[in-house]
Amino acid sequence: MDSIITPNPRGSAAVRLLGATGRAAWRHWSELTHAASVLGTIGAFLFSRDFWRRRSRLHFARQIVSMGVEPLLFVCGAAALVGVSMIVQLSYWVGQTGQSQLLGPLLITIIARELAPVLVNFVVIVRSGSAMATELGVMKLNGEIEEMEAQGLDPFVELVVPRVLGMAVATFCLTFVFTITALASGFGCAALLGKGTSDLFLFADSMSRAVQLDEVLNISGKCVLPALFAAVSCCIGGLGVSGSVKSIPLATQRALTRSIAGLFTICSVISFLYYL
Repeated sequence: MDSIITPNPRGSAAVRLLGATGRAAWRHWSELTHAASVLGTIGAFLFSRDFWRRRSRLHFARQIVSMGVEPLLFVCGAAALVGVSMIVQLSYWVGQTGQSQLLGPLLITIIARELAPVLVNFVVIVRSGSAMATELGVMKLNGEIEEMEAQGLDPFVELVVPRVLGMAVATFCLTFVFTITALASGFGCAALLGKGTSDLFLFADSMSRAVQLDEVLNISGKCVLPALFAAVSCCIGGLGVSGSVKSIPLATQRALTRSIAGLFTICSVISFLYYL
């Protein structure tokens, strides 16, 4: 009788662990569906006149400048370092093995397809995503969202749509700049050190031959999709702030965590589907 009445501590721990896992999975699934619904609504707004009004276009342009132009110097510096370290080593080793024809495909695969989208998205998320979530959280607590609604303005059109689309466009453009800068700086350094070809046209021809339609789609997906998800996550996190100002850092931290996790998950899924 005592064995029947006495609870099993191992069983209770397993039940609690299972319950916590289920609640976490349901919470993440709810966040994912919420983000998907926001993205679907933004896609519908692209065909609406409200988004293409002068005020919305101005907000959209400001977001592109803030997310895509201001961090340009940092992105170019990082790309130059990546290009020098990668191209010099690859040029040397493919030359040693007599496989110089593989230099173009290797560089496109490593730099353009894998490194550039991940690094640029990471920079934009950390730099602009955190600022986005914090700014919207402050606006929410200060009552600015209610003031916009009282003035007849739609906060979704005024605040969310320009930020989400601006981050996607800025990330795509920065990834292109990162790739070109990395390849150019790496070629220059390799030619200067005598570790690779000094023929610019031969190098450019090798790169162009390695770029196919599937590569372009792969790179575009890894640029745009993580940026869209990160922007939506940061907007949801900022607008979901309630209580006091102390809740803003926590909301920003959670938004950045979701965004970075989404970045690596989306890139991994795209790579898996590409090689499938």
